[in-house]
Amino acid sequence: MADRSNISSDLIWEIARNQNAYLVKRRNGGHAYYFSRDPLNLVNQHSRTHAGFVNEKAVGVHAGPNGEGVTLMTKKAKKNGNRPASSLNTVAWGKGTPGRKIFKGIANYTAKNGYRPDLRGPAVSRASAIQGSQKAKKDTPAKKLRGSKAKKAVQT
Repeated sequence: MADRSNISSDLIWEIARNQNAYLVKRRNGGHAYYFSRDPLNLVNQHSRTHAGFVNEKAVGVHAGPNGEGVTLMTKKAKKNGNRPASSLNTVAWGKGTPGRKIFKGIANYTAKNGYRPDLRGPAVSRASAIQGSQKAKKDTPAKKLRGSKAKKAVQT
Protein backbone atom coordinates (compact mmCIF):
# COMPACT_ATOMS: atom_id res chain seq x y z
CA MET A 1 0.00 0.00 0.00
CA ALA A 2 1.22 3.49 -0.76
CA ASP A 3 1.98 6.09 1.85
CA ARG A 4 -1.19 6.72 3.81
CA SER A 5 -0.83 10.51 3.80
CA ASN A 6 -1.49 10.64 0.05
CA ILE A 7 -4.77 8.71 0.18
CA SER A 8 -8.02 10.07 1.55
CA SER A 9 -9.91 8.01 4.14
CA ASP A 10 -13.08 8.55 2.13
CA LEU A 11 -11.45 7.07 -0.96
CA ILE A 12 -10.25 4.03 1.00
CA TRP A 13 -13.79 3.50 2.31
CA GLU A 14 -15.35 3.79 -1.15
CA ILE A 15 -12.92 1.23 -2.54
CA ALA A 16 -13.10 -1.26 0.33
CA ARG A 17 -16.66 -0.91 1.61
CA ASN A 18 -18.23 -3.64 -0.54
CA GLN A 19 -15.46 -6.19 -0.11
CA ASN A 20 -12.97 -6.38 2.72
CA ALA A 21 -11.73 -8.97 5.16
CA TYR A 22 -13.85 -7.64 8.03
CA LEU A 23 -17.22 -7.54 6.24
CA VAL A 24 -19.90 -10.01 7.38
CA LYS A 25 -23.13 -10.26 5.37
CA ARG A 26 -26.24 -11.85 6.87
CA ARG A 27 -29.57 -12.38 5.15
CA ASN A 28 -32.64 -12.86 7.29
CA GLY A 29 -36.27 -12.58 6.26
CA GLY A 30 -35.49 -10.94 2.94
CA HIS A 31 -33.29 -8.26 4.52
CA ALA A 32 -29.53 -7.98 4.24
CA TYR A 33 -27.58 -7.06 7.37
CA TYR A 34 -23.96 -5.96 7.27
CA PHE A 35 -21.63 -6.31 10.24
CA SER A 36 -17.91 -5.83 10.78
CA ARG A 37 -15.28 -7.96 12.53
CA ASP A 38 -12.77 -5.14 12.54
CA PRO A 39 -10.83 -5.20 15.84
CA LEU A 40 -10.92 -1.39 15.94
CA ASN A 41 -14.70 -1.22 15.46
CA LEU A 42 -16.46 -0.75 18.80
CA VAL A 43 -20.04 -1.42 17.72
CA ASN A 44 -19.44 -4.01 14.94
CA GLN A 45 -21.49 -1.99 12.45
CA HIS A 46 -20.35 -1.87 8.85
CA SER A 47 -20.23 1.89 8.35
CA ARG A 48 -17.70 4.56 7.47
CA THR A 49 -18.03 6.11 10.92
CA HIS A 50 -17.06 2.97 12.81
CA ALA A 51 -14.57 1.37 10.40
CA GLY A 52 -11.21 1.21 12.18
CA PHE A 53 -9.14 0.32 9.14
CA VAL A 54 -10.30 3.50 7.38
CA ASN A 55 -10.06 6.15 10.08
CA GLU A 56 -6.69 7.58 11.01
CA LYS A 57 -7.52 7.41 14.71
CA ALA A 58 -9.54 4.41 15.87
CA VAL A 59 -10.27 2.74 19.19
CA GLY A 60 -10.89 -0.92 20.05
CA VAL A 61 -11.69 -2.63 23.36
CA HIS A 62 -11.12 -6.37 23.84
CA ALA A 63 -10.80 -8.98 26.55
CA GLY A 64 -7.30 -9.22 27.94
CA PRO A 65 -4.93 -12.14 27.51
CA ASN A 66 -6.35 -15.48 28.71
CA GLY A 67 -9.80 -13.86 28.78
CA GLU A 68 -9.04 -11.88 31.93
CA GLY A 69 -9.19 -8.11 32.21
CA VAL A 70 -9.73 -5.49 29.52
CA THR A 71 -7.36 -4.24 26.81
CA LEU A 72 -7.68 -0.89 25.01
CA MET A 73 -6.19 -0.73 21.51
CA THR A 74 -5.72 2.61 19.78
CA LYS A 75 -4.47 3.33 16.33
CA LYS A 76 -1.66 5.85 16.00
CA ALA A 77 -2.31 8.60 13.50
CA LYS A 78 0.15 9.23 10.69
CA LYS A 79 1.87 5.86 10.95
CA ASN A 80 3.20 4.14 7.89
CA GLY A 81 0.97 1.36 6.55
CA ASN A 82 4.02 -0.79 5.94
CA ARG A 83 4.53 -1.32 9.68
CA PRO A 84 1.17 -2.43 11.09
CA ALA A 85 2.57 -3.80 14.37
CA SER A 86 4.00 -0.43 15.40
CA SER A 87 0.83 1.46 14.45
CA LEU A 88 -1.11 0.31 17.52
CA ASN A 89 -0.95 1.28 21.19
CA THR A 90 -2.30 -1.08 23.83
CA VAL A 91 -3.23 -0.42 27.44
CA ALA A 92 -4.26 -3.35 29.63
CA TRP A 93 -6.10 -3.59 32.94
CA GLY A 94 -6.03 -6.81 34.96
CA LYS A 95 -9.03 -8.77 36.14
CA GLY A 96 -8.79 -7.34 39.66
CA THR A 97 -9.02 -3.71 38.52
CA PRO A 98 -12.29 -2.05 39.58
CA GLY A 99 -14.71 -1.19 36.79
CA ARG A 100 -14.81 2.53 37.49
CA LYS A 101 -11.03 2.75 37.22
CA ILE A 102 -11.12 1.00 33.84
CA PHE A 103 -13.93 3.19 32.53
CA LYS A 104 -12.26 6.39 33.68
CA GLY A 105 -8.94 5.23 32.19
CA ILE A 106 -10.55 4.56 28.80
CA ALA A 107 -12.39 7.89 28.78
CA ASN A 108 -9.29 9.84 29.85
CA TYR A 109 -6.95 8.08 27.42
CA THR A 110 -9.19 8.72 24.44
CA ALA A 111 -9.92 12.33 25.46
CA LYS A 112 -6.34 13.36 26.20
CA ASN A 113 -4.94 11.80 23.02
CA GLY A 114 -7.45 13.48 20.71
CA TYR A 115 -9.60 10.52 19.71
CA ARG A 116 -13.15 11.18 18.55
CA PRO A 117 -15.48 12.05 21.46
CA ASP A 118 -18.34 9.99 20.01
CA LEU A 119 -16.25 6.82 20.52
CA ARG A 120 -15.91 7.26 24.30
CA GLY A 121 -19.40 6.04 25.18
CA PRO A 122 -19.27 2.87 23.06
CA ALA A 123 -15.74 2.12 24.32
CA VAL A 124 -16.83 2.34 27.96
CA SER A 125 -19.98 0.29 27.36
CA ARG A 126 -17.99 -2.40 25.55
CA ALA A 127 -15.50 -2.56 28.43
CA SER A 128 -18.42 -2.88 30.82
CA ALA A 129 -19.90 -5.76 28.80
CA ILE A 130 -16.53 -7.53 28.66
CA GLN A 131 -16.03 -7.14 32.38
CA GLY A 132 -19.55 -8.38 33.09
CA SER A 133 -18.99 -11.46 30.94
CA GLN A 134 -15.88 -12.34 32.96
CA LYS A 135 -17.72 -12.54 36.28
CA ALA A 136 -18.48 -15.99 37.62
CA LYS A 137 -22.14 -16.97 37.52
CA LYS A 138 -23.93 -17.44 40.80
CA ASP A 139 -25.65 -20.72 41.61
CA THR A 140 -29.41 -20.68 41.37
CA PRO A 141 -30.94 -20.53 44.86
CA ALA A 142 -33.12 -23.37 46.15
CA LYS A 143 -36.84 -22.86 45.61
CA LYS A 144 -38.73 -21.67 48.65
CA LEU A 145 -41.96 -23.36 49.59
CA ARG A 146 -44.89 -20.97 49.46
CA GLY A 147 -48.14 -21.51 51.30
CA SER A 148 -49.15 -23.77 54.15
CA LYS A 149 -50.37 -26.61 51.93
CA ALA A 150 -46.95 -26.94 50.25
CA LYS A 151 -45.18 -26.99 53.61
CA LYS A 152 -47.56 -29.68 54.95
CA ALA A 153 -47.08 -31.81 51.84
CA VAL A 154 -43.31 -31.84 52.35
CA GLN A 155 -43.60 -32.72 56.07
CA THR A 156 -45.78 -35.79 55.44
